[in-house]
Amino acid sequence: MRPKHPNKDIEAALKYAEENDWRYQSSGKSSHAWGKMLYPEKSREGCRLSVWSTPKSPVNHARQIIKKVDQCIHEAENDEEPSSNKEDD
Repeated sequence: MRPKHPNKDIEAALKYAEENDWRYQSSGKSSHAWGKMLYPEKSREGCRLSVWSTPKSPVNHARQIIKKVDQCIHEAENDEEPSSNKEDD
C-alpha cells in the first residue's frame, strides 16, 4: 500500500496510474523524490517515473504523470491480444 500524496491533483494522477497497472516504489531516505511509479515489465526496460513531493506546479506534474502512463509502450503491447477470429478460406 502506498502512502497518500499530499497534493490532490498528484494523488488523482497516481490513482490513475495504479488503475493502469503501475505500482508504487519508495524512493528511499536519501532521495528528493516522494516516490516512484513503475510499470511491472519483466525486463529492465519497464517504464518508470519519479513523483515529486513539492513540485513547482503540482497541476503540471499531475499532467506529466498521466501523459507518461498514457504513453507507456509496455501497456499497449500487453493490451494487444492475438486474434482468435480467423476466416476460413
